[in-house]
Amino acid sequence: MNLFSRFSSFFFFYFSLVAIYVVFLPKILQTLGYSSFQIGFIFSLGPLMRFFIPFFFLKKYHLNKLIFHTSLLLALASSILFYFTIHNFYLFIFPNILLGIAFGIMLPYVDTFALTVLKKEKYGRARLFGSLGFMLCGLVLARNLSDYSVGLNYFLISTVLVIFYSFLITSSKDEFQDNIKKISEKFRFKKAIYLWISLFSMQMSFGIFYNFFTIYETSHGISLQTVSYLWAFSIICEMVLFYFQSNFFKRFELLSLIKFAVFITIVRWLLLYFFPDSTTVSYISQSLHAFSFALHHTAAISYLYNIYENKKLSSQFYYGLSFGLGGFSGSLFAGYFYGNNIFLYAALIALLSFLLLLFQKSMVPKQNF
Repeated sequence: MNLFSRFSSFFFFYFSLVAIYVVFLPKILQTLGYSSFQIGFIFSLGPLMRFFIPFFFLKKYHLNKLIFHTSLLLALASSILFYFTIHNFYLFIFPNILLGIAFGIMLPYVDTFALTVLKKEKYGRARLFGSLGFMLCGLVLARNLSDYSVGLNYFLISTVLVIFYSFLITSSKDEFQDNIKKISEKFRFKKAIYLWISLFSMQMSFGIFYNFFTIYETSHGISLQTVSYLWAFSIICEMVLFYFQSNFFKRFELLSLIKFAVFITIVRWLLLYFFPDSTTVSYISQSLHAFSFALHHTAAISYLYNIYENKKLSSQFYYGLSFGLGGFSGSLFAGYFYGNNIFLYAALIALLSFLLLLFQKSMVPKQNF
């Protein structure tokens, strides 16, 4: 199995794991008697851990292969502890904290490795297998979730397969050497402060979408089945973009692509605000997920990869500040302000993200990629 296949397999099973955790575990907890507050608290732990973990690597620690392998063991321990703690809210907090720590280490490490050896063109094609894993797991488990233990079994199996392909990746001849050169540059947010705040704002707007899109659409007369098709359609569009995005990187600079993706996101949220009961417009809006997520993700992480010497730490903070703190803040904001104007608020937050990028100086010339 070549390195591209190993990365593709990792992404497939990692995001299958994420699908089980994000899509099905909340429903499982609800059937076991968890209150809305308890469910919300449990699912706030992961983003918070993603936010805090990178700060431990600023000075004292270095994200190397040993720590990466340790994170795999934490994920395995969490998936096993789920069986024994899921019936007790207070005990269930502990394995979710461990899982949040593991997620805060695993994906940044593999993403950085993939960008190093596959480059941006092939990275997108490997990453699309993650989208495929997320979608297929959702479709398969939705038909087979007869009991909460089924969901936990799928979770454990996916974790084991993630660990298996992680070890295959790190044992390859092209192994990512942790100490090829000593990193002399001090990690500074100030170097791209407008971009960092823009990334936070962008994912804050997405926090609104992820948590309330289904509720918003069904409240405006669109059936739950149709909404499930809308979710699947957005992932298909995302996969298509991941496959063909190398054409964008050959023709445009990274910062311009980030700006374009954020602008498209503003349009996307406004479509949902102005036409909440239109199935056609909802499909158009979901098609834009290809740009507002897939293109934005690869362009943003590639931009940070190019401007920071400590590439693994930049990747950790990318996930921690954007998907972690940004997603957490968007979820809280949406929970407090939810109503017919919620996607207008999301558009305004995305607009803030776009305006901040106007002050960001491009530091990655087009010819560099």
